[in-house]
Amino acid sequence: MGRYHEAFWEPDPTQLSRRGRRGGPYKWYEPTRLSELDLALSGDVVSDVLRAEDALAARRGGSARNTEGIARLLLRADAVASSKIEGLSIGARHLARAELHEFDPTNIRSDWRAAAVLGNIHAMERGVRMAGELGELDVSSLQRIHEELCRGTDIEGFGGIVRTEQTWIGSSGANPLDATYVPPAPQMVPELLDDLMSFANRTDVPPVVQAALCHAQFESIHPFLDGNGRVGRALIQVVLLRRGAVSEGVPPISLALATDAREYRACLYDLQHWTERDEGRKAIDNWVSLFSAAVVSACRDVDEISAGMDAMRERWVERLGRAPRRGSALEALLVEVQNAPVFSVESLVAATGRSTSSVGAAVNRLQEAGIISLTTRGKRNRVFEAPEVLEEFGIIERRLASPARDTRVAKPARPVPERDGKHKG
Repeated sequence: MGRYHEAFWEPDPTQLSRRGRRGGPYKWYEPTRLSELDLALSGDVVSDVLRAEDALAARRGGSARNTEGIARLLLRADAVASSKIEGLSIGARHLARAELHEFDPTNIRSDWRAAAVLGNIHAMERGVRMAGELGELDVSSLQRIHEELCRGTDIEGFGGIVRTEQTWIGSSGANPLDATYVPPAPQMVPELLDDLMSFANRTDVPPVVQAALCHAQFESIHPFLDGNGRVGRALIQVVLLRRGAVSEGVPPISLALATDAREYRACLYDLQHWTERDEGRKAIDNWVSLFSAAVVSACRDVDEISAGMDAMRERWVERLGRAPRRGSALEALLVEVQNAPVFSVESLVAATGRSTSSVGAAVNRLQEAGIISLTTRGKRNRVFEAPEVLEEFGIIERRLASPARDTRVAKPARPVPERDGKHKG
């Protein structure tokens, strides 16, 4: 069972505020080791887990028609939702321009806010890709994932370093006296991480339950001074990928949890404060049930998005007058402009591996059909965009942030782009 430990915070006369200078007693929490946890779930929660596993299995079987563009959209929404950088509720157009700027910095100007979000996306992609290549997980694996997730971001200096000092959550920042939660003391962290990684390597626990408990336990340990949220979200993907619960892109489970942030925080709070067995059973049941519901919701979201993007391509084929020849550059571009809706001929050549002449001809066809539009003038360094894709990405991102999945029913619960797809302010 979890237990509290009493400690004393020494006064700090260097702090400016009276509250910050205070010293006094506080309590930090030692969570139950996962190896000691009773994993007997209630019948209702077992049913929730089975529904989540069925939803993942349906996607693994190929019912979802995911694309690289959808995966990037979901990663971007996650980066915006979780970022601490002010003003990152940017639109799809800003991010797509930043991606083209990465391909050719001389071709298009980029927004620093979009570049920051793009850095977070690349970090998540690197971290998850690296995690999938690891053998058995251990603490050094977790440090490498953290280092990759921090690389090239504003917290790069913290990358891969397990904390050696006390930290806390929900306070003014100067001391833990009024904190909502005080994680384990630093001397407890290595042992707790060893236990967490041992649990992450097990194969006798349902993958959904395993991912849920790994995420919650990691958040409870809070082993790094910064960037814990990124690793906690990546850990969900790592566990499900390693267990074969998904075959490729993991549905946006962390986004579904972020949309119901109040319930998410409440469940984590209960997991981080229980000291009696009955309290623990109830806390675990509530958390696994919420996590399972998020899995089902995330799978449904991806299926709906994929179907919408397929329908958009079908409308484009109608505008073209006939279906493009199988294997042609035009057929490839109908998919690629959804992946990267701001582009140049050169970026499409690099992405598709087709010749400049065939891509150029396909771009002309798409422009004549009104599917794409030219955003720069002149014959050199021409930049195009797919307005319908950009608009649809904005609508999708706002819908994903609404607890009701409909902004007319419930307003977005986290930062999202403005309706016109442009950054506010």
